[in-house]
Amino acid sequence: MSIAPRALPVVQLRVPTDEDAVAWHRAFADPEVMAFLGGRPSELSLYDEWTARQRRLDAERGFCLWSVLDEDGGFVGFTGAQPWPQSAYGPVGEIEIGWRLARPAWGRGYVTAAARLTLERLRAAEVERVVAAVDERNERSVAVARRLGMEPAETFTEPRSGQPVRCFRLELEREPGR
Repeated sequence: MSIAPRALPVVQLRVPTDEDAVAWHRAFADPEVMAFLGGRPSELSLYDEWTARQRRLDAERGFCLWSVLDEDGGFVGFTGAQPWPQSAYGPVGEIEIGWRLARPAWGRGYVTAAARLTLERLRAAEVERVVAAVDERNERSVAVARRLGMEPAETFTEPRSGQPVRCFRLELEREPGR
């Protein structure tokens, strides 16, 4: 007997608002959420700047890191894409897809649903390829990259932590009729 795959939840993606900076700050103050991202929460001012940058990116490119809302409109995290923000290491010049969820939203399919919606939007914006840079110890994020059909590529060393970061790649096919 085979088990049918679980249906993914309904999610909405929203360009981050000023208020979302506070939601991002609260959700990502959890040490478990930040375990593979330096382990420490960032100041609210960083999220103010980050959400403002995402609004500019969306206006300029048609994509950004969007706030993810659940079926009831509640904030659960972010997913989306942006140009690789580092210059010292990593896939410089590439478009990176990324995700981060509040701890209570883990294990419910939100990231996979939101990332698939992100890929649809990136295809519509005529992005040809995306990468995901994932700490190799982060088994949950590695699993999401694989569920999206991403292939493992090169490994980089994150300069601050010294930890290996696996780069996953995905070529995006154009939407039919484009």
